[in-house]
Amino acid sequence: MHPADFRIRPLANNETTLAALSALLMETVAHGGSVSFMHPLPEHEARAFWQGSLAAAANGGRIVLGAFDAAGKLAGTVTLLLDLPPNQPHRAEIAKMMTGVAYRGRGIARALLAFAEQLALQHGRTLLTLDTAEDDGAAGLYEKSGYQRSGVIPDFALKPHGGLTGTIIFWKRLRS
Repeated sequence: MHPADFRIRPLANNETTLAALSALLMETVAHGGSVSFMHPLPEHEARAFWQGSLAAAANGGRIVLGAFDAAGKLAGTVTLLLDLPPNQPHRAEIAKMMTGVAYRGRGIARALLAFAEQLALQHGRTLLTLDTAEDDGAAGLYEKSGYQRSGVIPDFALKPHGGLTGTIIFWKRLRS
């Protein structure tokens, strides 16, 4: 699959979307993805997370994006957090970047990130921040996409299968 072979769009809160996002989150955690959850992740917890996230999106606090293959299957997701404190109207955060195991290495995460950056600019955001796990995180993707490393916070969180990992803080100035 080439990045042109899939489409990216904002996601709405419906049963099909909830099921696909929940399955992707559970798969990501099962494969060691440090996205705030521990393995094994029960479906009801994954579903509750996405219900809250999609409700926040419906209220304008964030945008949850999905990348779909030609058959309409969810291949990846990223969230653009817009609901930040009043003294940060120029900033947004990138969160919950996930690509399905079968779709990794095909440019989907990079395309999702670029799409999120364009949406950030459309919402008047000129600075993006994010964090990613030091162990097995997506630091290389973010660095190749122009993000600057601010530093590492050691022992920030537990990895999904146990043990501590640091988190790397990144930022990027956007230009229209």
